[in-house]
Amino acid sequence: MPLDIAESVREDVVILTLKGRLTLGESNIVRERIAQLSAAGKHNVVVDLGGVEYIDSTGLGILVICFTSLKKQGGALKLVNPNKRNVELLLLTKLHTVFEVFTEVQDAVNSFFPDRQIKHFDILSFVQQQGDS
Repeated sequence: MPLDIAESVREDVVILTLKGRLTLGESNIVRERIAQLSAAGKHNVVVDLGGVEYIDSTGLGILVICFTSLKKQGGALKLVNPNKRNVELLLLTKLHTVFEVFTEVQDAVNSFFPDRQIKHFDILSFVQQQGDS
């Protein structure tokens, strides 16, 4: 299944909603799109993983590359809506300490504005809830 990217903007923050698999054959389109956004002066990006059922090491690497690139430009890349498998991958690779992760898109958008209250994704709570179900 090819990776689909829907793009929207909320308060000058670009939201990329991904659907499909973020893998070797598909992940470069994410990198290219974020490079285009950065070149256009859009350095604050939220990646919605709600529709991503699988991320391989290449896909994860692309997210890290994009995170680093945007950070060098004074921006940030934040993740929202990871599924159980994607949370486990972030924990396993310790990338949960690198990426800011959120449950809701609006919380991720609010995190770009220091005066706003935000609710971070609680990975420990998420893992415990998954173990109970």
